[in-house]
Amino acid sequence: MRLLVYPHDLSIGGSQINAIDLAAGAAAAGHEVVVYGVPGPLVDYIAERGLRFIPARTLHYRPAPSRIAQIAAIAFRNRIDLIHAYEWPSCLDAYYAASLLLNVPLLCTVLSMDVMPYVPASVPLIMGTADLGAQARKVQRGDVWVIEPPIDVERDNPNIDGSAFRRAHNALKDDFLIVSVSRLALDLKLDALVRAIDAVDLLAGSQQVKLVLVGDGPAREALETRAKAVNLRHGRDVVVLPGADMDPRPAYAAADLVVGMGSSALRALATGCPLIVQGEQAFSEIFGPGTCDMFLKQGFYGLGDGLPGAYRLAEQIEILIRDPARRIELGAFGRQVVTERFSLQRAINLQLEIYRQVLETPPGRRMTDALRSARLALKLEFANHDPAQKRRRKSRESAMLAAARSGRWPPEASDGI
Repeated sequence: MRLLVYPHDLSIGGSQINAIDLAAGAAAAGHEVVVYGVPGPLVDYIAERGLRFIPARTLHYRPAPSRIAQIAAIAFRNRIDLIHAYEWPSCLDAYYAASLLLNVPLLCTVLSMDVMPYVPASVPLIMGTADLGAQARKVQRGDVWVIEPPIDVERDNPNIDGSAFRRAHNALKDDFLIVSVSRLALDLKLDALVRAIDAVDLLAGSQQVKLVLVGDGPAREALETRAKAVNLRHGRDVVVLPGADMDPRPAYAAADLVVGMGSSALRALATGCPLIVQGEQAFSEIFGPGTCDMFLKQGFYGLGDGLPGAYRLAEQIEILIRDPARRIELGAFGRQVVTERFSLQRAINLQLEIYRQVLETPPGRRMTDALRSARLALKLEFANHDPAQKRRRKSRESAMLAAARSGRWPPEASDGI
């Protein structure tokens, strides 16, 4: 099988890494695999996994005419048997380029926390949680499968040495080191990151805690400002932001506790580290036997009650600080769950079987699907380029960043949210 894999971009992120890891698994199984995408930090990771890479043309609109033409040419020249696109913009490009024009089968994976209406209803889908799979089946005519974000449990394991990471960040033997590995993004991530800072602020007066936020993104400056205020208040480095790291395994290995969501949360469990799953609107829960089924159903993410303050998260952290034996039990339980349910090899086997089914099933394309998806995507593009919409979006982002810099969170509607 000749396969074209198209991640939505190649910045550091869970969806992109999953796409590359699964592509490498397909290549190891004997298939010809090409990865196509916008050049970014993960290009080196593609080379490390031994995969061929073709850079995508510059994107100006979604769906992008330049990409549509390029994908069609790549599919034709390389006699591609199946295109696997990740997230809806890539799916639309591939749908118009090769699926409609060249009759090349298309599969789309959506790992965001919503069922996007921009994916044509006839396109077969892979979703990342059972709940999202059930939602997608209500609107999609094509087949829908569920593959949870896969983790390379051989590469991410409890035997990784984190001592150098602790030394690099001046985490003493008695320090309780909390780690978060995340994009420092405004959407989806910022609420959790701010509350993590606020939680250690609440604890730092009575506990020897340190929080290291590994990652980069548009919220970094605002988070650094908030962290500096916390550090000044306590007279020591309570919160540290060292930037992004292509290999965060030592960070997980060094941690006494990881806070996070999605693939990052699963990688923490693979290293045998106890975990508090965060989401948005103040959501946080300790991962363990009592919450495992919930997270297997909804994904390693959640929506809370939106109350101000980080008292819930601080209380959960303090419970684990005071109970080392429970931390060991939770770490062992998490490693077992990830190994049995989320291993990369299991996901590769599932995905290869899905490829077989897609290739054996005649595509159910309809021009009405194409027109509806194009209309919705163009409507979104016009909204994104509308000056008034741009001002509202800029005002919202500015209000979020201002609230993240200050001692006030979450921002209020009166701030422009």
